[in-house]
Amino acid sequence: MSFAPGDEKKGANLFKTRCAQCHNLEAGEGNKIGPNLHGLFGRKTGSVEGYSYTDANKQKGITWDENTLFEYLENPKKYIPGTKMAFGGLKKPKDRNDLITFLQSSTK
Repeated sequence: MSFAPGDEKKGANLFKTRCAQCHNLEAGEGNKIGPNLHGLFGRKTGSVEGYSYTDANKQKGITWDENTLFEYLENPKKYIPGTKMAFGGLKKPKDRNDLITFLQSSTK
C-alpha cells in the first residue's frame, strides 16, 4: 500500500492533536522536541541543522517523500530502529494519507 491524496482539513487536525507538540512547520520557527518540518519533502533523514538526531536516523539514508512518510508514519520505531521519536504511529492508512496531504501544503 502507498500514499493516496487525503483530506487536508482532517490532516490539519491530526497534526494539531498528534504532532504539533513536538514539531514546527514554518521556516525559522526552530526545532522543538522534534525537528522543524519546513522543507520536509525532498530532504534526507537526519539533516535539519541544529537538531540532534540519533545515528540510526542519520544513517537511514532515505529522502522524505509521500511514500517514505506513509511507511514511516505507520510505525516510526520499526521503520527507523533506534529513532528517538516516541510517537507510536498512525495505524490507519486514511489517517496517514490525510496527514501527509496536510504536510504537503504546509511545509513548503
